[in-house]
Formats: sequence, structure tokens, C-alpha cells
Amino acid sequence: MSNSPPGRLLGPQFAAPARALYATNPAKSRGRYWPEEESATRTCYQRDRDRIIHSTAFRRLKHKTQVFVQHEGDYYRTRLTHSLEVAQIARSLTRVLGLDEDLAEALALSHDLGHPPFGHAGEAALDTCMAKHGGFDHNAQALALVTRLEHRYADFDGLNLTWECLEGLVKHNGPLLAQGGSRDELPKAIADFSWELELSTHAGPEAQIAALSDDIAYVNHDIDDGLRAGLFEAEELLDLALPGPIFRAVETAHPGLERGRLIGEAVRRLITRMVGDVAAETQRAVEELRPSSAAEIRAQFAPVAGFSPRLRLELTNLKEFLYRRMYRHPRVLQVMQNAQVMLSSLFDAFMADPSLLPSDWMAQCGAPGETMTARAVCDYIAGMTDPFALQEYHRIFHMEFPL
Repeated sequence: MSNSPPGRLLGPQFAAPARALYATNPAKSRGRYWPEEESATRTCYQRDRDRIIHSTAFRRLKHKTQVFVQHEGDYYRTRLTHSLEVAQIARSLTRVLGLDEDLAEALALSHDLGHPPFGHAGEAALDTCMAKHGGFDHNAQALALVTRLEHRYADFDGLNLTWECLEGLVKHNGPLLAQGGSRDELPKAIADFSWELELSTHAGPEAQIAALSDDIAYVNHDIDDGLRAGLFEAEELLDLALPGPIFRAVETAHPGLERGRLIGEAVRRLITRMVGDVAAETQRAVEELRPSSAAEIRAQFAPVAGFSPRLRLELTNLKEFLYRRMYRHPRVLQVMQNAQVMLSSLFDAFMADPSLLPSDWMAQCGAPGETMTARAVCDYIAGMTDPFALQEYHRIFHMEFPL
């Protein structure tokens, strides 16, 4: 504990840098698919962020699995709390780099909108169910939600987000097409979208930062959740190059520290190290490239924002550890395998009898078994929360599903 008197601020205070030349400029946005009069009190990217926060899809993230299913405890992260953590990190990084903080926040908050119930297990189940109908991809589903499936506005479907927000949403993990590639290679929701999002280039700087913030957030909160769930112990992290020295330093500085504080302090320091690495490496790349616009960032053959080579290798090793000890842990796997069976059963039931769907969804169906019906069924299931999927299973099969 610090012996400093209460109320004092120690050390220099951060001063945000001037806006970078290569930041995405809201005054030069390519606009919205459906022309609208813009807000007198918000930039277009602030408006995008606000529309995302008020959307039904964003609200539902509260009850969608990150790693642990909701009934396992209310401490663990959900898709909503994960998205908020990603947004916080993205805001911090873009502020340091002089980028557009509001666009980065909008992208961070929306990056997981397309995830179905039960996390990646749900995505795998729907992709298998949709194998004959174009498959399922959560990034494509996010685009479908913000351009078609959200019904909040009188004049258009979706949220009518700006071009820059849509482009960053679908490309935050990199280009979707090779130069000269065919749109037939794309997930259907992206291939069918008529606005050209320049899918063979990298995304703008704010989207690149949002993607890195996702990595920082999820590995750190998965360490936190995995330790608190007892899937592995802190001692097992000591031999890993990234978290090991940090956990040792905390134990040395605070011998006998209670477990919860040890985890919290170590994870806090780990996030700080990773954020600092991205800021330094991105600034180094920018100084070498000297871009004068966001378009120049998009035109590069590789992302401009990134981790240093050393930290990238250390992060890969940490992800491999988490994959073995957490994501493939029997306790996690069993629940996810059960969830896949349940969602597949729901899909088959709705496909065989679309009248089981709510009336507005049934109206979007064709004949049983048709691709049109499959897409409506898939969209309906993908929008479910974990508890609602269980509730629908009970309604249709008249029994509880044992997760």
C-alpha cells in the first residue's frame, strides 16, 4: 500500500498529442449508404458509436458466452464485458497515437456483434448447419446485423453506419480478398453488400488498433478468468516469457498478497506492457512510413499498427498455453460440445417446420429445406442469447437441455 497522503497525484500527467495526419477524419467521411442529415452535436463516428450502443444486438451481448456459459457464475466475462474492455484499450491507444478515438471505440464495441450464442462453439455449429447454404461467419453476420437485421429506424434497415465503420468492421483482421480475387469467395452477407468496401486492402488505422485491442483484452481477461476458475494456477505462467516476469515481480514486491489482488495487479501490469508495446511499435512504423492520410495506411502491404516482433512471439506462446489449458479444458469442452448439439437440434427443428418460428421470422422463409429458409433460421438462432436458446429448446422439445 502507498504511504502517500490521500488526494495527491504523483508524477507527470498525460497530455494527448495533436491529431495525427494519418488519422481517419470524420469531416472527410465517405458518408452513409442511406443519405442522412448529420448531427449538430456529434461527429459521424460518435453517432455510429451511439447507434451501436443502443442496438438490440449490442444489448444481447450481455448474455452471450465468451468462454464460460452464464450459469457457471456471474463473475466471468461475457461478450458485452469483453467488448467494453476492448473499447477501453482501443480508446487509450488511439488517444496516444492521435487517431480518431470515437471510430476506434465504435469498431471495438461492434466487433463481436455477429457472434451467436455459446461463443465459437455456436459459430461452429451454425457453420456446419449452413454448409449447403453458404456457411456462417460471425464477421459477415455482424455486417448483416448493422445493414439489414436491426429494425430501429423508419427510413432504412440496419444502423446506417458510415463507410469507415463498415469497412473497419469487416476488415479489422485484415483484407478479405487477394488483389483481383472474386467476391464469390466471400461470406454471403459480405458478397451481397453492394457498397464497395475495398476488401483487398487493409483497414484504416483505427480498425487496426481495435483488432490489437481485442487481442490484448481477451488474453488478459482469459488469464484472469482461467485463474479464478481454477483451470490453471499462477505458478504455471511463470515459465512463459510474457506473463512470467510480471507475476514474479508482483510476488516479489508484495509477498503474501491475497490471490485476487495478485491476479488483478499482474493482469493490470500485463495490459500496460502490451499497450505500451503497441504504441511504441506503431509509432516507430509511422515515423518510418510518414503517412499523410488514412488512405496511405490502407494501401500498405502489411498492417502499420502492431506488436513488436519479440512481443508477438511471446504472445503466440501465451495463446498456445491458453488454448491447451483453458479453451481445450474438459470442463469448457463438454459444455461447448453440448451447446453445439442443442443449436443443431434447434436448426433442424426450425428447418423442418418454419411455423415454429415467430411470425415475423416465419414470413422470411420459403419452403422447408430451402436456402431462403435456412438463412432466416440461421439469423434467428444467431441473434439468440445463451439463456434464450435454452428457453427455445424447452419450448420446442418440451424438455430442459442439460448443458
